[in-house]
Amino acid sequence: DCFRLTTTGIFILQCGSGTNTSVGSPGFTIPDENLPTSQGRNGYPAGTVAMANSGANTNGSQFFLVYKNGSKLAPNYTIWGTIVTGLDMLQRVAAAGVVGGVSEGPPDQKFVITKATTREIPQAG
Repeated sequence: DCFRLTTTGIFILQCGSGTNTSVGSPGFTIPDENLPTSQGRNGYPAGTVAMANSGANTNGSQFFLVYKNGSKLAPNYTIWGTIVTGLDMLQRVAAAGVVGGVSEGPPDQKFVITKATTREIPQAG
C-alpha cells in the first residue's frame, strides 16, 4: 500500500512500508546509485520511481512515485524506474488529495501496487 501523499513541493506518493506507515524497513540498506545530476525540477520528472531514504546510503523497502513535474527534491534519491502505464491513475489519486484536506499525509483514495514489471530499454548508439 501507499501511505504518504504530498500535494505541495515534492509531488510524490510514498509506498513500500511493511506497516503501511512511514515506519518499517526490510532490515538491510542498499547504497545510493543512479542519482540525478540536476537539482530540483529536472531531476525527478512525473513518472519517476525512486527510493525513499533517511540519509545517504539508507535505501530499503520504501519508494516513491512522482506524479507531477516540478518536484523540488534534492538529487539524493536513487532512481530505479519510470512509470510507463498508469501515471493517469496515480494523478487521479493525487487529485483526490490527502485525508483531512491537508498537504501531506495518507491519500484520501487508497492506492495499492499489486504488480510491477520490467522492460529493457535499448541503449542509443
